[in-house]
Amino acid sequence: NQSNATVGAGGGWCQGLDIPNELFLALGLVSLVENLLVVAAILKNRNLHSPTYYFICCLAVSDMLVSISNLAEMLFMLLLEHGVLVMRPSIVRHMDSVIDMLICSSVVSSLSFLGVIAVDRYITIFYALRYHSIMTLQRAVVTMASVWLASTVSSTVLITYYRSNTILLCLIGFFLFMLVLMLVLYIHMFALARHHLHSISSQQKPPTAHRGGSLKGAVTLTILLGVFFICWGPFFFHLILIVTCPTNPFCTCFFSYFNLFLILIICNSVIDPLIYAFRSQELRRTLREVVTCSW
Repeated sequence: NQSNATVGAGGGWCQGLDIPNELFLALGLVSLVENLLVVAAILKNRNLHSPTYYFICCLAVSDMLVSISNLAEMLFMLLLEHGVLVMRPSIVRHMDSVIDMLICSSVVSSLSFLGVIAVDRYITIFYALRYHSIMTLQRAVVTMASVWLASTVSSTVLITYYRSNTILLCLIGFFLFMLVLMLVLYIHMFALARHHLHSISSQQKPPTAHRGGSLKGAVTLTILLGVFFICWGPFFFHLILIVTCPTNPFCTCFFSYFNLFLILIICNSVIDPLIYAFRSQELRRTLREVVTCSW
């Protein structure tokens, strides 16, 4: 809504991109199917019934919310434009608020579970012998429930007071906090992995499975963080510009590319399951079984 109100600066590159609705629908469907497969694989394989994969499952559910909300919004708009669906303006506004709340909830929960996964991996690497006593199933359930509850409450507040710059600053601050937290954890994990590899090479010993898994896990999480930052960064930069320079010509030009930012967000939910499938052998094998059974 903010972007539509502020677009208007001249110039060729300020016209934005005309992205067809079919692309939104196609990406949304691909993301929905992929994340459903991830959830089904984790639920099917008992070897994946651990806090780490439960957190990944919750992240997949968050990505599904992005897909579902996008599909719902596109279909809703198409039905209204073609006159198939006739509603009073008050009902349309109410439906739009519900969809926006679903989108905001998925944003907060996705970012939160990426942080939770990073912390979980950090505990796995640095407190391997105490991991099962630190990250118990009960604590994992409490963590997941807390994230979902906080996401729902915060999304309701965000949609209710979306015109307030304070609310936008809180969302931006949350994004930056989680980003810094994950960067610190990853740097520490990579430092340990590099130290292990250096020790192995100096002693001329083959790498152990635990050390190899630690490096692989750190690389996986770094890929996830990089993809998340690339896909979500423009959207949060959009929010920063709304707060700092809503009428500046450069900012209004940037606002005109809002649909591109939405495409990047959906691409994030498409890429995440691919990373899980190719980085985890156990999950990849289970995904193959799920796909085979589905046919």
